[in-house]
Parts: sequence; structure tokens; C-alpha cells
Amino acid sequence: MILIQAVKIIGNFEFTEGDILLGGEQILAIGADINTNTLPDIQVVDGRSLIAVPGFIDAHVHVCGGGGEGGFSTRTPEIQLTDLTIAGVTTVVGCLGTDGVTRSLEGLLAKIRALESEGINAYMYTGNYRIPLSSMTGSVMRDLILIDKVIGVGEVALSDHRSSQPTYDEFQRLAADTRVGAMLAGKTGIINIHLGDGSRMLELVERILDETEIPIKHFFPTHMNRNPELVEKAMDYGKRGGLIDFTTCTNAQFIEEGEVPAGEAMARCLNAGVAVDRISFSSDAQGSLPVFDSKGNLMVITVGKPTSLYGAVRDAVALGVPFETAIQSITSTPAALLGLKNVGRLEVGCLGDVVLVDRESLEIVHVFAKGRQMTANGKPLVRGTFE
Repeated sequence: MILIQAVKIIGNFEFTEGDILLGGEQILAIGADINTNTLPDIQVVDGRSLIAVPGFIDAHVHVCGGGGEGGFSTRTPEIQLTDLTIAGVTTVVGCLGTDGVTRSLEGLLAKIRALESEGINAYMYTGNYRIPLSSMTGSVMRDLILIDKVIGVGEVALSDHRSSQPTYDEFQRLAADTRVGAMLAGKTGIINIHLGDGSRMLELVERILDETEIPIKHFFPTHMNRNPELVEKAMDYGKRGGLIDFTTCTNAQFIEEGEVPAGEAMARCLNAGVAVDRISFSSDAQGSLPVFDSKGNLMVITVGKPTSLYGAVRDAVALGVPFETAIQSITSTPAALLGLKNVGRLEVGCLGDVVLVDRESLEIVHVFAKGRQMTANGKPLVRGTFE
């Protein structure tokens, strides 16, 4: 068991002071001066200079690697356990992207199960950019019903030159199948939508909302900070009740070309009246981040990292967003979106996923997943099988 003592706790996104007792993968108790005298083998963590927040949830990661759009040599590698835990991520959702040929759903499922066995929570979307979507059991609906780790579909590309240019009828049928499959499986059932920088933006989604009975909760558009116009569209969509997701992995060239940093996009949306529980961040980690010269030639290519996720939260705080507000974008909000009832909150009975950050600098100090300490003072204690 682990006792975190005298820590500042974000509970219901208000600050309190107290202790947190972890054991058997769960949060066993939260309160003032928890008595552990009768309990054996207690590890005590001094929390007097720390803030406890729920473990981070990254709802869009290419855990098997991504990229490849510049040829075979630009395929990015698989993610490692410590890439996630050092970043405070204790729950991850894996996806395929452009490449559904050399990357397979079966390989993605195997990677998800590997990360779970190494100590964190891991789930996946079925399919990739293209409609009709590929599946493991013959249909999206069957994947949702029969495979426990499948909690949605995607990432489906819209308004992008790399998409399959789906028709309204094709996308409507996918949304209908996702809803029914999720209902039968007892899952939330979301469609993770990759939005490109095309002028159509959310046209297909908005038409479905206007013309059918399919509710808005099933649509999860990401990359909505790709340009200022998409941020404006995100504001309208969020006010309509939709969940808007901003991507945190970026580089200087993307920003110069008009991408709005995720922290800034959050601040703009909050100032425009979008409710905080309509805004989430995801990293798009292990995606490629290319840099081109003035003639369009590839100069260098790097890999997006999960550390950008919490970095965007700190950026939002630097712009005046309260910490207890900004942190919801990677904890309670994605938990509710994904239908994950035992993560994203610090409550008795939830999984023992806790991140301790410094009260002054807000830097990550310790990370716990399922009641097990994964990092200490920013260094990994638990490594993946091949690390």
C-alpha cells in the first residue's frame, strides 16, 4: 500500500488538503490524517509540497507508430511504456491513421494488451482514415460488441486530402453502426474524427446532427486547432454541446503556418463561453512532425511525444486559465467522453491513477498507475518489457 500524506488534492476540481491511500490497484481512502498503524508494509510519500491530480488520459496516440507519408523510412516507431508514464499518462487510447496497410488492427490490439500488462490502462479505436472502415471481426459493430478493448472507431479522416472522401450516406451509416454497436456493448461508442484543413470542416457531422436522431455525444473531432478558422468552428460546435479536441504535438513550422497552440485554443474557447467540460486535449503522439524548406523539400522529421499533453495544460495556465480548470482537459473530460467510469477522478473506488506535481512549478514529480508507483522525481521506476 502507498500513503500520500498531506497533499493538496484536486477533488471535484476544488482544492482540499489531506491523505490518499492506494492499494490493490484502487484508491482505498481519501481524508485527513488517515490512520495506517494497523496496516503492514506502508510506503509513505510526503505530499506537503505537491498537488495530487488524476492520472492523465491521452485519447489519441499512434501506439504502434504513425507517419509514413514521406515513404517507408518515415514510419515512426512504436511507443514505449515510459514515454507515457514520464508524461503522467496512465490511460491511453491507440489508433491507426493514414496507413491501414502496413499497420494492422490486430497489431494495434496486441500493443494495447501489452501496455495493459505493463501496468497502465489501454484501449483502442477500430478502423483508420478510410471509409468503409477495416475491422477485425467483419464489421465495426461486431468489433465494438465482441472486443473489450475497442471503445470507438477512427481516426476517420474528413476535410483532408488524405481521406477517402466519404459521402454523406457512408458517414451516416458508420455513425449509426457505431451507436447501435456501442449500445449493445454497454460502451459510449465514439467516432474519433481527424479533421484536415479543408474548407468543409464539420459539414458531414453537422448534417447528421441536423437530419438524423444520432446524438452529438458520439462525435469526437480532433486537430481542431489546426488553423484559426477551425478554432472558430470549435467554439460553435462546443456551444452546441459537442466535445472539441485540440492536438498538443506540434512544431515551430506548424505554428508559423497558422496552427493555434492547444493551450491558447482552450483559453480562446473558454473566453468565448464554451463550457470547460466540452474541451479536451490529446497528443497525437508517435505521429510524425516534418519540417520542410521553402521549396517543400523534407529537411528533418521528428516524432510527437506524450509530454506535450501536460505541457499544453501548463501553457493554458500561463495564459490565465486556472490549473483546476485546465487539468480537466486531460482527466475528467476525456474520461466522461470515453465512458471510463473508474479513471479521471480522485475518488474512493477509482483506480489508483495519481499524478503528483510540484505546487510552485507544476512540474510532474511522481506518477502512480493502478496503485503502483511508475515514476519518482521524474525518473522511471517501472520500464516496459524491452526498455
